[in-house]
Formats: sequence, C-alpha cells, structure tokens
Amino acid sequence: MTRSKGQVNRQWRTRRDPFANVWSEIRSELEDNPKTEVSKLFQELQRHYPGTFPNGQLRTLQRRVADWRRETGICRRLERWTLRLMQGKIQKSILQTQLKSKLKDEEVILLLDCIRYRGIRSRNRAVAVLANANGVPISVICRILQSEPKTVRSYINKFQEVGASRLFDFSRSTVKKADRKEYIDTLFSILHKPPSLYGINRTRWEMADLKQVMSQKGFDISLANIRQIIQNAGYKFRKARKVLTSTDPNYREKLQQITSILSCLQPDERFFSVDEFGPFSVRTIGGRSLTPPGQIRSIPQYQKSKGSLILTGALELSTNQMTHFYSTAKNTTEMIRLIDLLFKKYGRDRTLYFSWDAASWHMSKDLQKRVNEINSEEFKKKVRSPIVKLVPLPTCAQFLNVIESVFSGMARAIIHNSDYESVSDCKEAIDKYFEQRNENFRKHPKRAGNKIWGKERVKPIFSESNNCKDPMYR
Repeated sequence: MTRSKGQVNRQWRTRRDPFANVWSEIRSELEDNPKTEVSKLFQELQRHYPGTFPNGQLRTLQRRVADWRRETGICRRLERWTLRLMQGKIQKSILQTQLKSKLKDEEVILLLDCIRYRGIRSRNRAVAVLANANGVPISVICRILQSEPKTVRSYINKFQEVGASRLFDFSRSTVKKADRKEYIDTLFSILHKPPSLYGINRTRWEMADLKQVMSQKGFDISLANIRQIIQNAGYKFRKARKVLTSTDPNYREKLQQITSILSCLQPDERFFSVDEFGPFSVRTIGGRSLTPPGQIRSIPQYQKSKGSLILTGALELSTNQMTHFYSTAKNTTEMIRLIDLLFKKYGRDRTLYFSWDAASWHMSKDLQKRVNEINSEEFKKKVRSPIVKLVPLPTCAQFLNVIESVFSGMARAIIHNSDYESVSDCKEAIDKYFEQRNENFRKHPKRAGNKIWGKERVKPIFSESNNCKDPMYR
C-alpha cells in the first residue's frame, strides 16, 4: 500500500500496552533465560495475575518478545547456532553438554549423525528436534529449514511420541487401498456385471459410477485408487466392454449356481472347466527375449504357415489336472469326444460337472442328447458310470473360465517367442508342458510359484472377482 505525500510512518501506539505493568518482570525472565518459550511466559502471567490477560493476548506478547529479541540480537545468535548445527559444525561433546537436561546422550549422537550422514528428510527432522531442545523459537527453525510451522511442529511431536529411533521411520503404516485384496476383489466383482444391475442407465462403466457403487457396498475409495487397481491388473478402461463385463441378464443366477456347486464339491465329484485354444498358426512368433547390444530381432510380416492347431482341453479344478487333445475343428463332435474321454478317465466318481462358455457347439442338441444318454437308466444298468451335469457360464463371461488362465500361461511359456520346425514339434512341446504341470500338481497340491507353469497371469481358481482371460489375447 502506497502512502500519500507528506504522510509519515506511525511510531506511537494507538492502544494501551496490556503488558506495560509487567514488562520489567518479563524482560528480567528473558535476560536470565533468553530461550524461554513465550507460551510458557504467558501461562505464568495468567497464573500470577488471574483474569488480567485473556488468551487472545498471547499473539501480542509474542510480537513484543520477538521485537526484544531482534533488538538485543538474540535471534541472530540463535539463527547462527541453528545454521552451524545444520551444517554439522557443532561437536557432539558440546551439544551433549548443552542439551544434557533435555535429551539423552545416545539421542543426541543419533540426531547429529542423521544431520551429517543422512538425506535431507532425516536432516530436517534432526535439526528441528535439537534446535527446539536448545530453546530456538519455531519461527527461527522454519526460517533456517524453509519449512512451514505445522511441519516443524509435527517433527517435534513425533519425537516426543515415539522417540529418536522411530523418528526417521518413513515406511507406510497402512496399506494403500489400491493394494488391499478386499477392495480389488470388490471392484472386479462389480466390473464383471453390467451397470444396469445396479440401477445405472449405461452400457459401460464410468469411473464415477464405480466409485458410487463401491461406496454403496461400504468400500469408500478414490478415483485415483480405482484407476490404479485397473492399471495394475493390466487393463485399459476402454476395453471393459469386451473383456470385463458380462451382459447376461441371468448373470447372478448362473454365477450363484457355479459358486454353490464348488463350495459343496464332494471328494467323489469333479468339476471341469472346458474350452478350446486356437486355431493358431505354427510359425515364427514374436515376444520378449534377451538380445545383445546393437542387435534388433525381427520377424517377417508375411510367413508361410507350417500348419495350424486347435487344442481342446478340460481343467479339473479340485486336483488341478489338465486333460487335452488336438482337434481339427471346433464343433459338437469334439465336445462329445471330450466328454467320453473324461467319462472313461473319471468313471469311478459319482458326478462330473462341465462348465464352458456360451459357444454354439457347447449348447447343441446333439451334445445334450449324448449327456441324456449317459444319464439314462438303461445306460446305468449296462455300465456303472457317473452322472454328467452341464453348468454353463454366463454369456460373454470368458473371464470366469478358469482354463483360460492355464492356456494363457502355456502360451506365454512355449508359444510366444517360438519358432517350431513343424506342427509335431509344437505338439510335443505342448504335451510336455501339460505332462510336467500335471505331475507337479500331483506331488504338490498347492500352486508352484517358482515353476514355469506357476507363471499364469492369475491364479487358476473360480472367483467372481477373478479374470482368467489374458487381456492381451487379441
């Protein structure tokens, strides 16, 4: 603000000084102990003169004491001392003597070592604690450290609460919501369902809608954490309509049926996840590989195919055993062939459940006819055989098909970055992969984390929040 011509700076008071009668006592106390905190002085005045000094006059006293310190040069000396402390120029023995009544010797040694040998975060905390113990005002410490008073006070309060050893613990005390399993599972269980099931008139999910539904379920989460969860899973949000969301109006009923079967599965019952892999062409396929400096690995854009393969397989969920064979086409005949194969292999069990997606050849009349024939009384009289039950997945719910996870791990292990000489070589590699995988799970029922078949993108289990389909499958 600019002053008009002829106007001078005011040098007189406009109000009566509330501390005029006791200033001699305050000055005497400050001369004996210049580092005395103003708040303690004010509390002493309120105790000796009750009702005379209201709480609102603390700031007035702070200004008066700051002016006195500035006039006497005490602030300058405290600033120089704090600056020398921050530069690590004060010896340990001198500092221990000065702060003997305030801090233990081992605390002084630790704090001074942090100033001299650690990073700026540790240094600032140590300087704030040591300077405060020596009576340096908070304002002086803030000026030296270029920090806010709130930050400096937080350093001092933490030291008083946890001590010097834990003052420099920068680890997070809580796990971020983006890394907590219950938030991840809840978010993906929502994404797997269409928004209309939650009363949202949209064809795809928006971030704000996900946040709203999560809050309704009791999981308050920020938009940033929602994005982080989706990003950590390897998905781009715009692909949710193709991979993550089922549009089946009977989604909940079908999901509940599968969940109830798996939760009550008996030792003499088997649940199979069924699907096909391919057709894929046997040729040079790209992928990540270690290459020496200056060398760029290239793959021809146009290649002559050495042949193609279609892999039909079934994963038994309780034992994690994989059964597969090679097909010439995706049709009902191959599905009947698979059922007959598993029917003979698991003939001693009581019930066989088959779960697959909504492909047309998975729901054909011929397939249903074969299942009815196996379950008929006439067939049971001839052969002691299990009951076959079909448990279809919801429409557009490949992410729930557990075998997709196994196919994805197989492709990453032996299909990507491959160059097989012939179709038979490729078949041999696939057969060996599943043979080793089955043998491993026979010996070790739990999933093997350090084996190549333990590298599936997601754990091969059935869960509403699980996403077994590789997002890069296209």
